[in-house]
Amino acid sequence: MNVDLRKKENLHVVFWLVKDFAWLADWKWLGLGMALPTVLLSIWLTIQSRQQRMDFFHNMAVTSWIIGNSMWMIGEFYFDDSIRHWVKPLFVLGFISVAYYYITDYLARKKTNA
Repeated sequence: MNVDLRKKENLHVVFWLVKDFAWLADWKWLGLGMALPTVLLSIWLTIQSRQQRMDFFHNMAVTSWIIGNSMWMIGEFYFDDSIRHWVKPLFVLGFISVAYYYITDYLARKKTNA
């Protein structure tokens, strides 16, 4: 694995943890400030992983999840948690991404072994 890519993945985890801690602590300025770099780095990691099928679909799930997570946080901060229903499709998309990967991988291995 590319060391630079691995460092960015680890940095992404730090961004996400700081964002979520700020959400928990109700520090709106820090939560909002960390949401954008967390989302952007997740998108960048997804694009960079497009050559590795497994990583790509997992990163797609993480990106969907972190966008939904950030929207949920903003909804709690500024919209009395009234936009939660808009976030659900993003979490479902994350599940669909990994489910698609595992189902198609299973079917491909089953076909190869047949």
